[in-house]
Amino acid sequence: MAAPAEPYDRSVRRILWLTLSLNLAVCGIKLAVGFASGSLAVLADAAHSLTDSLNNVMGLVVMRWSSPPPDREHPYGHLKFEALGALGIAAMLGIACFEVVKSAIERLLSPAADPVRMSALSLGLLCLVLAVNVFVALYERAAAKRLRSQLLLADAQQTFGDIWVTLGVIAGAAGLWLTGWWWIDVALAIPVALAVLVSGWTVLRSNVPWLVDASAIQPQEIQALAMAVPGVVDCHAIHSRGLLGRQVFVEMHLTTRTNDLDSAHRITEEIERRLEERYGPVQATIHVEPARYAEHRPA
Repeated sequence: MAAPAEPYDRSVRRILWLTLSLNLAVCGIKLAVGFASGSLAVLADAAHSLTDSLNNVMGLVVMRWSSPPPDREHPYGHLKFEALGALGIAAMLGIACFEVVKSAIERLLSPAADPVRMSALSLGLLCLVLAVNVFVALYERAAAKRLRSQLLLADAQQTFGDIWVTLGVIAGAAGLWLTGWWWIDVALAIPVALAVLVSGWTVLRSNVPWLVDASAIQPQEIQALAMAVPGVVDCHAIHSRGLLGRQVFVEMHLTTRTNDLDSAHRITEEIERRLEERYGPVQATIHVEPARYAEHRPA
């Protein structure tokens, strides 16, 4: 007998705890390398990794609030707490971008104030944390797609941003180690900051529509699905919101050929079944009307 599937909230929390432990280890290594070498870029990258850890902590807190079932105060559930957490991660990306630019400006204004003493060991440790970041990002993104979790996807996007930052830092550190040209670090800092900014924009773009109740399913698709059910005359005033694969709320007005309440109810149940079969969890509110109210347009 196959083992029962792990609950969604427990799966997400387990993944967040694993990534939190790895991100804390990465942050510790970068701090050690940064203080030992005097590299502002590495210290800024460590601050970026610290935001990864804060994101994991925030994600664990958010899961505590988003996983309970609907209650009197939140009749539509708590899923939007997860979207709020994803927006918090976008804010963390903005902070990381600011830290990269700030470090670059400081290095540009005072190149000799704190000389960098980069070594082969320091470069090796930075390559090690880069490998850990790549593993965390790929693992978390795969888990996000499997679980359809916006929170994990946003966190993975943040970790991918950290990869770009670390790549830039490694390239700058290697250039400094080989040539002694301090400006290499500054030249790489700006595109790294832009990469982090793009990651934040991606998170915003994927979560704001959910928070502002943008349409989750095109009305024409819902109308076509309902009209395929025997007995349906028309389906109109269709609205939907939510997140596909997690929870979608659908409202519609339906006209049928039957005047019998039991028959009309069976028709609405069949529509609900087909909606869930195609789109995942769906909570549908269907208002049945007499045939004379047919409008023959979805919205």
